[in-house]
Amino acid sequence: MNDKTISSAPARSHGGGMQWFLNKKILFFITLASLILIPIGVGDDYIYHIFITICLFAGLSTAWNIVGGYAGQLSLGHAIYYGIGAYTGMLMLNAGVSPWISMFVGAILAAGVAVAISYPCFKLHGPFYALASIAFLEVFHVISLNWVGLTGGANGVMVPLEMGWSTMIFTERLPSLVIVFGLMSFALAVAWAIRRSKLGFQLIATRERESAARGAAIRTVHVRLYAAAISAGLTAMLGTFHGSYLTFIEPESAFNLTFSIQIVLFALVGGLGTVFGPLYGTILLVPITELARGWLGSSAIGLHGFVYGVVLVLVVLFMPDGIMSFIQRYLPTSRVRRFDTSVESPVDHVHLDDIRKPARPPIGDVVLKVEHLDKHFGGLHVTNDVSFDLHKGEVLGIIGPNGAGKTTVFNMISGFLRADSGSVAVLGEDGHFVSPKTPGAFARSGVGRTFQIVQPFAAMTVEENIMVGAFHRFRSVEECRKAAREIAYELGLYRFLDEEARNLPIGGLKRLEVARVMAMRPRILLLDEVMAGINPADLREAIELIKVIRNSGISIIAIEHVMQAVMELSDRVIVISSGEILAQGKPEEVVKNEAVIEAYLGKEASDASTE
Repeated sequence: MNDKTISSAPARSHGGGMQWFLNKKILFFITLASLILIPIGVGDDYIYHIFITICLFAGLSTAWNIVGGYAGQLSLGHAIYYGIGAYTGMLMLNAGVSPWISMFVGAILAAGVAVAISYPCFKLHGPFYALASIAFLEVFHVISLNWVGLTGGANGVMVPLEMGWSTMIFTERLPSLVIVFGLMSFALAVAWAIRRSKLGFQLIATRERESAARGAAIRTVHVRLYAAAISAGLTAMLGTFHGSYLTFIEPESAFNLTFSIQIVLFALVGGLGTVFGPLYGTILLVPITELARGWLGSSAIGLHGFVYGVVLVLVVLFMPDGIMSFIQRYLPTSRVRRFDTSVESPVDHVHLDDIRKPARPPIGDVVLKVEHLDKHFGGLHVTNDVSFDLHKGEVLGIIGPNGAGKTTVFNMISGFLRADSGSVAVLGEDGHFVSPKTPGAFARSGVGRTFQIVQPFAAMTVEENIMVGAFHRFRSVEECRKAAREIAYELGLYRFLDEEARNLPIGGLKRLEVARVMAMRPRILLLDEVMAGINPADLREAIELIKVIRNSGISIIAIEHVMQAVMELSDRVIVISSGEILAQGKPEEVVKNEAVIEAYLGKEASDASTE
């Protein structure tokens, strides 16, 4: 995995990165200023209404994007939280409580409902969350229709027309525009802050590769719940404003599936998972539909659905990643490289020969105990009474034919599979053995792992991928960024910090996955076929890299088919065949074992080797 492997990925210009940052920043502020200045300059009530609608839907779509874009959870019933906010504001306003207070009450209620709906769904995989959100939207619709004493039923709720800032009801449009613009800006600021926080990195990682995120000690269900609660709270706040702006709310408009899908479409058209995509998607779609309604009058009823469909088809065909991808295509696309002066001598290429290799410490005491692991998948006995120990600073190689059960063992000693019987115990930092149960618990106990099929966070940069691992040790983003750069420098990835992981070839991805795990500073490293699929030059680099890791005192278990690596690196080798340990010992002894030769090459080869 040397730098030649990933030289096909172009390095990005630092100057271009700064130019992109400035262009993006200027474009964003021009956009925001236009939302206020254009309606003021025109001075027409209808134009004011269009821009109020743009700000409202941009805020709602930005709020949805936190759970739908960042966390990757498709909420198709997000109008639940809009309706909760709207009804809370209207009812409390009728009781004499200002919307400035009731919007926070509604936000808390909506966040609680979001957690209650999301928690069971986030423990499952597939379309459950999307289906549950639609189902609960209908539940709330039916409840609001039938709870006449509270919601007014089909007649809805109106508020007394008391004008002023305390009620958010005005005879002119400008104050309403100022309020909704402020709420939209607040939603954008929250989305921006989340994307650059620990929570944001963990949400994107969870969306991209949940298993890899769990291996990095991310509590994937918890971070999604945070996203759902924040998203629901922001949505409810905007719902409270909109109720006061309309001075009327009823079940059909409050808990409406079409309304929910509109919110989703704005984010999809603008750029799912981007900070400003929902804003630009709304700016494109809302004026088109509103102006079409104004021009065509009653003949335009239902036209907005047609317009949304046409725009969505065009975006999918020509801008599959949304308007933001189009903007980036015609502006410099590099990001700002914020160098940390504490990382000395950044260079384009770093070879392992240039890195100081510490002397290897002696092999120490047992740090991992695996005892009598059994695992069945239906009637198939995948592992049978697998037991071994791992010592501090030792490299333990696991070999065996394909389908022998090696990766199943790895999954059990890293928490991704629960053994039917047997136990795994890890030596904790306090000197006592513990038996973790989940991938996160194993990671927190000092066990890090790679995967047989590399699992990068494809939409994140190399730097961000490594930072996800560093968050296991640090809370500060800047501390994680510094640690990521140090690891990248040590592993020869510094030149590619700003490159998206999806652009790296297989050798670079394997090195990146090792770097992400090493950023967690594990005491036990599980390597699942990190040498597979790489060329001889990369193989040499990979072997030297593992030696550097070994010499730092980390214990390593490596599943490997490349015998050169097994023979050169392993202190001890275990051979697994048909789920059982067939042989174990020194590498040179194991490869001469007749049973091992027969398992790999067949009985005829074993007989020939004895002649």
